[in-house]
Amino acid sequence: MKNPIHHSSRLLRSNVDLLKSRANRSAYVGIGIATITIILATILVSTYSTGRITLSGIIIAQQSNVALWILDLMPFTFGFWGQYSSSIIAYEAGTMVFDQTIALRNRTDDLEKTANYAATHDALTDLPNQSLFLDRAEREIIHAGNHNQVTFLLIEIQNYDEINNTLGRNTCDLMIKQFSRRLHGLLNTSNTLARIDGSIFSVLLRGSTADGQQIASNILKAMESIFEVEKSPLAINANIGIVVYPEHGNDVDTLVQRAGVALNYARIEEKGYAVYNSTLDVYSSHKLTLIGELRKAIKSDELVLYYQGKVATQNYAVLGAEALVRWVHPKHGLVPPDEFIPMAERTRMIRHLTAWAVRQSFADCVRFHQMGIDIKVSVNLSARDLNDPEFPDLVAGLVIASRVRPGWMMMEITEGAIMTNPERSLEIIHKLHTQGFSLSIDDYGTGYSSLAYLKKMPLSELKIDRSFVDDMIDNNNDRVIVNATINLAHNLGLSVTAEGVENEIILKQLQGFECDLAQGYYINKPLPFDQFVEHIHNSDWLNFKTITAL
Repeated sequence: MKNPIHHSSRLLRSNVDLLKSRANRSAYVGIGIATITIILATILVSTYSTGRITLSGIIIAQQSNVALWILDLMPFTFGFWGQYSSSIIAYEAGTMVFDQTIALRNRTDDLEKTANYAATHDALTDLPNQSLFLDRAEREIIHAGNHNQVTFLLIEIQNYDEINNTLGRNTCDLMIKQFSRRLHGLLNTSNTLARIDGSIFSVLLRGSTADGQQIASNILKAMESIFEVEKSPLAINANIGIVVYPEHGNDVDTLVQRAGVALNYARIEEKGYAVYNSTLDVYSSHKLTLIGELRKAIKSDELVLYYQGKVATQNYAVLGAEALVRWVHPKHGLVPPDEFIPMAERTRMIRHLTAWAVRQSFADCVRFHQMGIDIKVSVNLSARDLNDPEFPDLVAGLVIASRVRPGWMMMEITEGAIMTNPERSLEIIHKLHTQGFSLSIDDYGTGYSSLAYLKKMPLSELKIDRSFVDDMIDNNNDRVIVNATINLAHNLGLSVTAEGVENEIILKQLQGFECDLAQGYYINKPLPFDQFVEHIHNSDWLNFKTITAL
């Protein structure tokens, strides 16, 4: 191997010699010009003294003229000085070039190291990124062999999108930094913590399933403390999927994939974390299959709307019906809404699903009125609909196509959907109200809306969530909440619908509270269009009768 110091010295000498040779050439040119000047001066002196140019006159001029003696010394003096100066300048220039070359090389090395670091670390948290994490995981597995265990934890910030959409990117970035610092404080230096994606972190540790569960429990407990971001208190929820080598897989790709399966299952687990097992693969593949099949079902009109009536509590008149999407799957039968609607909401499919539901409910509402059933049909909107500036235009087009009157329809909006982006939601709500639609707050009491937002919205109805109505008879607190909500809504000029009316006792209690409308299985279970129409006409046991909706 070459000695770098010897190589650098040789490079410096080579640069000095090159620059010196160039400086010497310039000095030689100067000496030549000085010599020619002396010759011309001598000739001029000879001509001036003798009147002509002769060799004897030139010799006499050189012998007798003191000025020429001094001039004769100048080329030698300048030649010597030029040689000395050129050597100094060449050496200094060479040293400067050499120093700049070394500085440039060092700068290049620093930039290369920075680029390599950036390629393997997350810029926001300074944690290892996915690439470095996978590399370390592979090394850890090789080191563990067949006799030691390695545990992977995949950690998800559950409400990341909600925080990002509501408070903005800067606040979300600050929250991510705090989240990573809390994780780092919980872990040993031997554990690898990495940020895989925007809201996904991972932990690699040497240990068993029990060790992974203990760390997961500690992480969830650490997240219970409120985050303080720009003087705003934030509650952060996390889900954790756990896999263990070699029990759940022999390579990194398999383990990471199965950690994702466990993470999906952790979202519905009360503990907040889940350990992978083979039965979860069926759950995961079933979900993935449903997503693709739902897209096909929407395009092929394989979905159907069921209707659940809303009756006046005082005279049992049928004043409305809520349209509920049902999916009759050719293989799995009736797929529960709780299974495919949340799945659609986590993807862009919810927009297509809502568009289908609105179009079909408009058409069915027209059919109701053509049959003389003058009821108001309610249809549910999602959070994504209230953040889509094109949604009011879509609805306006569907109104023209179906020939429905907007006054026949009620748009139901959940509290959580409004609070995702309050300003945008209010804008969409006002546009729908301008078009002539009635608006209802669904599942009231389960979200985070305040009176400040309620009074800004052009609402017609408030629906009390079934969780309060179900226990109203046995739970005094729920009974007080229901009564207070009814009074609040009436004071705001809103009608009130109570969901989850399962028996006559609840219905009688709501009558006493002067609740306007009741909805639930005691009125009717959700039914397809034709069966719902037949149910209305045959419900003599409740003395149902249709009247014009107010």
